[in-house]
Order: sequence, then C-alpha cells, then structure tokens
Amino acid sequence: MPPSTPLVYIVDDDKELRTSLAWLLESVGVRAQCCSGADEFLQQYDPSQPACLVLDVRMPNTSGFQLQDILKARGISIPTLFVSAHGDIPMSVRAMQNGAFTFIEKPYNPQLMLESIQSALRQAEQNHAGSLRRQQLKARLELLTSREREILQLVVDGKASKLIASQLNISVKTVDVHRTKIKEKMGVSSIAMLVRDVISISDDEAPHCDVPSR
Repeated sequence: MPPSTPLVYIVDDDKELRTSLAWLLESVGVRAQCCSGADEFLQQYDPSQPACLVLDVRMPNTSGFQLQDILKARGISIPTLFVSAHGDIPMSVRAMQNGAFTFIEKPYNPQLMLESIQSALRQAEQNHAGSLRRQQLKARLELLTSREREILQLVVDGKASKLIASQLNISVKTVDVHRTKIKEKMGVSSIAMLVRDVISISDDEAPHCDVPSR
C-alpha cells in the first residue's frame, strides 16, 4: 500500500495480543505496525503519514500514560486508543482528560475494536489533511513581499482598503492591487477565504496572526 495509506501502531508488551490485532486489521485491509514498547514506537513513528495508536496502559519501563506525556511534550498529536486488562473508571477518566480518543478494556470485542480504530483513522486523516493544508499556506506566505505581508496583516485585522491606504500613506487603488496579488499568491478567490486561511495558521501558533515581513 502507498505510504499515505493510514497506519495503526499497536504498542503492547503482549506479543500474542499485538499479533492477533494486527491480523484482525489486515483482514479488513488496514495496515498495522507492531511495537513491543514505547521506545520502539518512538523510533518507528513517521509523522508524515496519517495514523492512530492502540496503546496498552501497563507496560515495562515506559507506561502508556508516560508515552502519552512524551508525545504531548514533543507536539505529536495522534488519535490514541488506550487498552487495558486492569482498567477502572479513574484510569479511563485520566486517559480521556489527557486527550485519548477512547479507552477499551481487554479482552475487547473485535468488532468494537475495528469500529473504534476506523473512527480514529478517519480523524487521523482529517488531521493530516489539515496539517498539510497549513503547511501549504505557510509556504505561500513566504512568497509575499514585505508590503503584501503588511497589507495582509491589516486585512486580517479587519481594516478596509481606505483605512489601510490612509495608514500606509498609499492610494486605495494601490491597496486593492496588492490585495488582488495577495489572493493570487495565496490561492484563494475571496478576502473571506484569505482571512479564514491565515487565521487557521495563527490558531496553531498564537492568538493573533503576526505575518512576518521579509
């Protein structure tokens, strides 16, 4: 399958469980990668492809919760399905509060597990597509001139062409020409789309979109 096909990482110190779940997934055409622990997963994890994580809570050396903390510290966002043979309400609450996709007790129902994983993979694909879109937008921002970035920032701040012209001491026509070029370079057809895209980038980085100048 191509690298872009969603992947399920199975991280569990129980080899029999890893193997049986991998077989179950492969029987319905879902790629699976087995890891015996957190270190092996961190070595094999590829952030360039959409994926979800089936993660055992209790493992030697590094527990599932500790791995979850490591991923957060590294800025890695991956839909995570916690599994445990010793699950309880406090454990499941902790997992969900820390951003887990779901919490499943062992022994799990195969159909329930498949449905949960497929839901997590759909979320992973959506997240991946959004991440690629933001990367493309950031690359397009780099194509803007210093003046275009300055005007873009004012547009995002909600200022009309007349006010921008007055603030920058240029003509309204010049502002409108720049706005047209900005839309062309950013690949959008309207100012509304332009503002939406720039705000989507700023939401990842800061409350206010500061478009850097060249």
